[in-house]
Amino acid sequence: MAIFKGHRFSIDFDQAFRQGLVMLGEVSPDNEYQSREDRAAGRPVRQKVDEVTGKRQWKITVTDPDEGNAKRASFEITMLGDVQPVPATTEVLPGMRPIELEGLTAEPRVAGNGEFKYQSYVFRATGFKAAGGARAGKSSSGTGDSSAKAA
Repeated sequence: MAIFKGHRFSIDFDQAFRQGLVMLGEVSPDNEYQSREDRAAGRPVRQKVDEVTGKRQWKITVTDPDEGNAKRASFEITMLGDVQPVPATTEVLPGMRPIELEGLTAEPRVAGNGEFKYQSYVFRATGFKAAGGARAGKSSSGTGDSSAKAA
């Protein structure tokens, strides 16, 4: 049995991110690249569409407090939906809010340059759910690799 390139594995949010995530900024459309010529010609900006689900792509920047490597602690997650997802939590500091995601998938990929390559993942989600306010009280005895980005 083979697992093909681009396969997305469903994963429970608490298994992937034991200490949760902090969203930085706002949800924004994930737009296709627009060249200088396209802008000069007045062509409209087009939002990316996921080839698997056919849903529009949105992006958020998050920080994983469980990641030990500072360079890999912040990354983008692609949100999939027909309309812009709205976070279900309030900001704890300006531009920062704890979040939990629904419909989370992980797609393995190789990241890095030259001899400094490492295992990472592309995370996609279908929406937000209310973040567990008592996250510190949750058991962290779950199994699995919560390193969102490196092994």
